[in-house]
Amino acid sequence: MFDVITVGSATMDVFVECDEANIVSVSTKCSKSEFMSYPYGAKMEISAFNSNVGGGGVNTALNFANLGFSTSAICKIGDDIYSKGVLEVLNKSTLDLSNIIQDKNVSTGFSIILLSFEGDRTVLAQRGANATLKKSEIDFEAIKQAKLLYIAPLSGESNKVLASIVEFAEENNVKVCFNAGTTSIKKGFEYIKKIIDTARIVVMNKEEASLCTKILVRPDSRIEKFSDELIHPDIKKMLKKLKVGKEQVIVITDGQHGAYAFDGKAFYQCPNFPATVVSTLGAGDAFASTFCAAFERTGFDIGKSLMYGSVNSASVVSNFGANEGFLTFEQIEQKIKENPKFSYKKLGC
Repeated sequence: MFDVITVGSATMDVFVECDEANIVSVSTKCSKSEFMSYPYGAKMEISAFNSNVGGGGVNTALNFANLGFSTSAICKIGDDIYSKGVLEVLNKSTLDLSNIIQDKNVSTGFSIILLSFEGDRTVLAQRGANATLKKSEIDFEAIKQAKLLYIAPLSGESNKVLASIVEFAEENNVKVCFNAGTTSIKKGFEYIKKIIDTARIVVMNKEEASLCTKILVRPDSRIEKFSDELIHPDIKKMLKKLKVGKEQVIVITDGQHGAYAFDGKAFYQCPNFPATVVSTLGAGDAFASTFCAAFERTGFDIGKSLMYGSVNSASVVSNFGANEGFLTFEQIEQKIKENPKFSYKKLGC
């Protein structure tokens, strides 16, 4: 029996930083977008280069394991040079690898991460094996024996197993934490609503929540006062629409603005924990999995769980790789103790 089983992707990530990259902002009346650009046709010097294992399934599994949970990851890789790199790293961890599926007929997922001087990134992803997970390859008995099932975004054909997995978990009283991805969301709200309804905790970033609910966060909208913090009324609407289950917490992350949560009774907002940003890759995985892990540890305290997620995410973005810098519960609690002004805000409906 495992405390946690994660389902998601496993990739070999290559990080590339170029100081000559430009950040270009484009604004319309209703939206603002930013793009990373390079001179067309030019040969650019790389400022920094590194490689590491990544992917939502692996990142979250490593975090759960670091937090002290017995953890296994259901993910799929090929039988190539990249799979050797993935297994080499995972063999050094405490993860159980019995649920990793290896297929010589597909390539291991591979990503090139272009880092900006601001610490944000653009990811060029080759899904490979991550997009070919089949229901017949999954050990459902392992899921049945787990206390918690954490579902990271599933891409391509792999997304077809999502409904079967959550239905099985619900039938066998396995708690589900669901980090929705764009592949699922693009199937429409009525589809994703059925998945969300089975989950104890649902986490999306603001862009995913907007795509899912069809609610735009208007830049010129009136902002409501939320104690001494601000919460956008459109984000409130998103949280309310996504709250389809009874005993359920909805979490929306909002980049530099922190994160929000809603349980049907109150709204919560937590700022980002102070950090020197090196790379934002893996921040969402660290936040979501830490929130899920902390939820039970804190006695289902939503505000404190947001704080735990923020602290651990801040540690990850201060490092180069997507799963570097993970903190233990004790280290997270010590950082919170050392920063007494860091806290969350709560507002009733």
